[in-house]
Amino acid sequence: MTIDAESPLVQFLSPDGEVRVPANLAQYGEYLRELTEQDYLKFYRDMARCRRFDNEANALQRQGQLGLWIPAIGQEAAQIGSGYGVGANDHIFPSYREHGVAITHDIDLISILKMLRGVNHGGWNPDETRFHLYAIVLGTQVLHATGYAMGVKFDGKVATGNKADDLAVISYFGDGATAEGDVSEAFLFAAINQSPIVFFCQNNQWAISSRTDAQTKVPLYQRGEGFGVPGTRIDGNDVLAAYAVTKKHMDDAREGAGPHLIEALTYRIGAHTTSDDPTKYRDEAEVEYWKARDPLDRLEKFLRRNGIGQDFFDDVAHAGEEMSREIREATFALQNPPVENMFKHVYSQQHPLIDEQMAWLENYEASFGGDE
Repeated sequence: MTIDAESPLVQFLSPDGEVRVPANLAQYGEYLRELTEQDYLKFYRDMARCRRFDNEANALQRQGQLGLWIPAIGQEAAQIGSGYGVGANDHIFPSYREHGVAITHDIDLISILKMLRGVNHGGWNPDETRFHLYAIVLGTQVLHATGYAMGVKFDGKVATGNKADDLAVISYFGDGATAEGDVSEAFLFAAINQSPIVFFCQNNQWAISSRTDAQTKVPLYQRGEGFGVPGTRIDGNDVLAAYAVTKKHMDDAREGAGPHLIEALTYRIGAHTTSDDPTKYRDEAEVEYWKARDPLDRLEKFLRRNGIGQDFFDDVAHAGEEMSREIREATFALQNPPVENMFKHVYSQQHPLIDEQMAWLENYEASFGGDE
């Protein structure tokens, strides 16, 4: 799928690295005027960090250190831009591919690897970070986010007149999840309750091996309109569009405007997961089309146009090497969790059948005679 020029698309940073703010997008352009050179450099550092983390995690999975890896290469602009558009009080409900959003909210990246190694279920505390745990079951996080946003509204934390107290919610999901009933139900409940939530759909063109046009007959940003959720489509490879549009609608949600749907039109350059082979179902020409619209290359062109020298990019590359080394060492040092953990917290109160199963496993392992 290529970008449809006839569909409305919010884009500020063109593939050649130039920034243009059309008059009809002035409501979003206001947010760009707040950005400084340091913000642009931060966007690039974090996008590069996300990609380096992605490549390192993929290599670790191939070496048998992770059970699975879910790459986000090509989607860095949508994630970093939107992540920084989220306010200081807002809550984030990710899917399972939001490594860039995690970076913008200071999540320890090794925690993500622990989950995909099977050491724990994430390890970070959503109460402290406002970044909730990854959702492996497709679409569930969208309902969770909507319920949380409904609670925020019922608790009177919207449009209080005190921006330091108001909060909103954002939920991330992919184009494939829009075919799930959970997402439609979330649109409905968010709309009828005027809940302070932004739905952020990363349309990376493929739901594993199913094309987007096999799942919908209308553009995804229009999917919520029948429920009363207006939508906006952005160029998901434009970090400035992702930032400005997300920040605008998160601000609006906090002020009582209700839910909004953002469709970030982007592309998954790699596989759906490390268990997938995308060469079986998509054309290489399509991949090359989107590689030419690489979000990091686009931002680098902009920075160089504005006088940022090679030293900055060298420093970013060096920091990426250091991060990769640290991640490798930390991953290889991880210990397997105690086997009894799989029997804990299955029920709110311990169940005798669970105790019986744990005793069986202990006896089974003991039958091998220890470590010999």
